[in-house]
Amino acid sequence: MTEDFSYALPANGAFVGDAEPIAVRDDRAGLLVVGDRVDRDDILPVADAAGLRLLGTTSLADAPARLDDQTHCDTLLLFCPSATPTLERLLVQVETQAIQSGTGVILVAGWDTVELAFACVRSPYTQLLCDPDRTELAAALVTAGERRPMPGHVHEIDRESARLQQLSEEVGRLARTIDALTQRNRLATPSFDLGPRISDRPSDYIGMPALAPISAAPRPTDAPAIAPQQVRDLLRARRIRADFLPGDLFADPAWDMLLDLLAARLEQERVSVSSLCIAAAVPPTTALRWIRTLTDKGLVERQADPQDGRRVFIALAQETAEALMRWFGASRRLLAR
Repeated sequence: MTEDFSYALPANGAFVGDAEPIAVRDDRAGLLVVGDRVDRDDILPVADAAGLRLLGTTSLADAPARLDDQTHCDTLLLFCPSATPTLERLLVQVETQAIQSGTGVILVAGWDTVELAFACVRSPYTQLLCDPDRTELAAALVTAGERRPMPGHVHEIDRESARLQQLSEEVGRLARTIDALTQRNRLATPSFDLGPRISDRPSDYIGMPALAPISAAPRPTDAPAIAPQQVRDLLRARRIRADFLPGDLFADPAWDMLLDLLAARLEQERVSVSSLCIAAAVPPTTALRWIRTLTDKGLVERQADPQDGRRVFIALAQETAEALMRWFGASRRLLAR
């Protein structure tokens, strides 16, 4: 006599009787968090709200081994509190794996680490945040939760980057609106702030100091003579509008950054990423997104610091500089009529 040891499963997949299934299937994208003193209980609700499955948290020191052992990770959230050799090596490892696997990376930097983080960014799906608030972090997580093409697949980088940037900004605005309407208790919400935001700094534009002289930039023979002070004065005039009208009505970070870079070019100065963020007069994470957009479109260029590989400078592309000079000449002629 042959005994039958098979057990039928009900339609929902659970075992007959009191036994529970070994695991419930979870098809959400996985999130791994890297950072020292990160509280899992604080991260979990944020991940759930973004539609991500928290795979775990790990310290910076243990992160290299965890990344090697992790079989699959859709999104990686990395907090960069201070510039150290360990962090530098970790950033290189993370970006290399992101390019190879298509992992979405979110780097949360402060003013002390934004230069290093920016210099290490290589993947088109890496988001760099600087001193983000809750809404900016939530927007980045939602954006990272968007489905990305598999490595090696052909896709339109410019269109995808623009779409993700728009999504991030829309989510941020929505979260801020809900926050204002409901007047939530901010002390009860996990904080991911690494320091003061750029909006907390004095709003008066004073221009950025030179970091190191560079060779004189070639100037087209037909370009009008423009003094750096004229460009700085234009930027200051744009800043004082906030003294008379709501400043958020006139946010134009791309134009402000281009003008600041033009003034620096005329002064034969180099401009760091953090300096350009200040010149943009918007929160640093927003400024970083615009720097990336301008770089992707070829309007500005990354220039490696020959004395420090952990930092890059931003400069106008030659065609952009010539176009701005022609614009100054055309605007002068209109005003002279």
